[in-house]
Amino acid sequence: MKNLADIRKDYASQTLDPDDCLAHPVDQFTRWLDDAIAAEVPEPTAMLVSTVSPEGRPAARVVLLKGVDNQQLVFYTNYHSRKGRHLGSTPYIALTFFWPELERQVNIEGTVSRVDEATSDHYFASRPYKSRVGAWASEQSQPISGKGVIMARFAQFAAQYLIDVPRPPHWGGFAVTPDRMEFWQGRPSRLHDRVLYLPDGQGGWGKQRLAP
Repeated sequence: MKNLADIRKDYASQTLDPDDCLAHPVDQFTRWLDDAIAAEVPEPTAMLVSTVSPEGRPAARVVLLKGVDNQQLVFYTNYHSRKGRHLGSTPYIALTFFWPELERQVNIEGTVSRVDEATSDHYFASRPYKSRVGAWASEQSQPISGKGVIMARFAQFAAQYLIDVPRPPHWGGFAVTPDRMEFWQGRPSRLHDRVLYLPDGQGGWGKQRLAP
C-alpha cells in the first residue's frame, strides 16, 4: 500500500475573497453549485449528510440534494431510516459538498424540518416508476435476511401499484435552514481561502475570512 502521507496535491486554480461573495450564503452556494454543474463534475448535488443519534453519536452518509427553495436546502428520504430517526429526535444537521475538480468545498450547519406534504407529493410523483415502488418496498436501514426479501417486496408493491404509486406516509422531504456556512477554496502551500457566514443578529449575514 502506498504511503498515505505522501499523497499530496497543490491547489491553485482560483481564489476566494469575502468581498467577492454574495450577501446571502445560500445565494453564494447556488452560484458554486451552478459552476459545478456547468463543469460537469460527477454527482454535483452529492452531499455528505451528518446527523446525531439520541445517544450523541455522529453518523454520516452521502445523499443527493434535490432543491434549493426559500433559502433552504431540500432532500428526501425514508423518515424511518437511520438518518430520518436521528433527525426526528435531534433536528441538527451538517452538510458537506466537495467538488475536487473545482478545488472547492462547502460546509453547512443548521436545523431541519419536514417539508409540507404537498411538496413531498409533488416531488415523489416526479420520480421514475421503479423508484416510487422502491420507496414502498424498502424498509430502509432495517436488517434483512437476503436480497430476495427486498426483491419479493418490490414485486408485491409493483403488483399492488401497477400505474399510480402514492407516496408512502413514511417518505418525504427535509428542509435544512442554515445557521453557519463556510466556503473553502483550495490554494497553494495549504494557504486555502476560507470564508465563513454567520447570522448578524439583524436578519442578515456577516462574512469573515478564516485562517487556513
